[in-house]
Amino acid sequence: MRGAVMHAPGDVRVEKREDPKILAPSDAIIRLSATCICGSDLWPWRGIDKVHGPSPMGHEYVGVVEQIGSEVKTIKVGDFVVGSFFASDNTCEICQAGYQSRCVHAQLMGSEGAQAELLHVPMADGTLVATPGMPDADLVPSLLAASDVLGTGWFGAVAAEAGPGKTVAVVGDGAVGLLAILAAKQLGAERIIAMSRHESRQKLALEFGATDIIDERGDAGVAKIKELTGGLGAHSVVEAVGTQESMMQAIRSTRPGGHVGYVGVSHGVELPGEELFFSGVHLHGGPAPVRRFLPELIDLIWNRKINPGKVFDLELPLDQAAEGYKAMDERRAIKVLLHL
Repeated sequence: MRGAVMHAPGDVRVEKREDPKILAPSDAIIRLSATCICGSDLWPWRGIDKVHGPSPMGHEYVGVVEQIGSEVKTIKVGDFVVGSFFASDNTCEICQAGYQSRCVHAQLMGSEGAQAELLHVPMADGTLVATPGMPDADLVPSLLAASDVLGTGWFGAVAAEAGPGKTVAVVGDGAVGLLAILAAKQLGAERIIAMSRHESRQKLALEFGATDIIDERGDAGVAKIKELTGGLGAHSVVEAVGTQESMMQAIRSTRPGGHVGYVGVSHGVELPGEELFFSGVHLHGGPAPVRRFLPELIDLIWNRKINPGKVFDLELPLDQAAEGYKAMDERRAIKVLLHL
């Protein structure tokens, strides 16, 4: 099969890889219908995360089941499925509490390399969710978004306790931040403030439900949120970047007693203890338990109540994956879908 492999920072090649095989009776093999490039894939692309030799890339996926192990019960060959970027058994105590990304047997799907034609999925019963039937082609991008960025943005909004009567601010205008806006809208937030400097992303933020746009960052951005909220700060803030500046901006934009949902992959973030102590804010987040939300998200997409696939503003064939990485790195694209 063909698959994307990162050899070094800035060096992604689509090359021949060995077809995956059933390794355990709980496994499945799926033929991907679409895959994509994640913002987190840019950390190694930029050399911020180390690249340890040639590494298969990708952790977001949808497709049709081709093979199943002898113990797989909840899906069958021919099903169209969506899976989380973490494989999980969905039966351990942590999974049952709704934190499948921290399953006692969790496996990051990035190690399998989902930017490819075929994908090995461990713990298939706990990881994959079948759609009601074969989706129309126009639903595939939205179902693909559910595999990570929609589920992650949704978790960010839930962790921030977005809901009726709340003012929600979202720090970050990438795919996750934009879909956190969509989630906050679906959860009934009264006011949604998008922090963005980019016109195309601002437009999509408004389409997804934002009521206000702030283009200032850092302390200036915090001051603007305070100005819009009577000096108090937002009830709920989603942090969807993962840098020191974005985390502190999120905390400082939250009113005492409010909630920060942090879902940006943290890089070099250190929290000042005294400021945190006196902030009075709740912090909750981490790797999103996408599997918790998949049934609900698939239902919303299937019934065309939401269209998260709009975050894909560039579509390329798999063979042009390297160009997709460049486009996202240079912010020429919000998120790149790869056709197979």
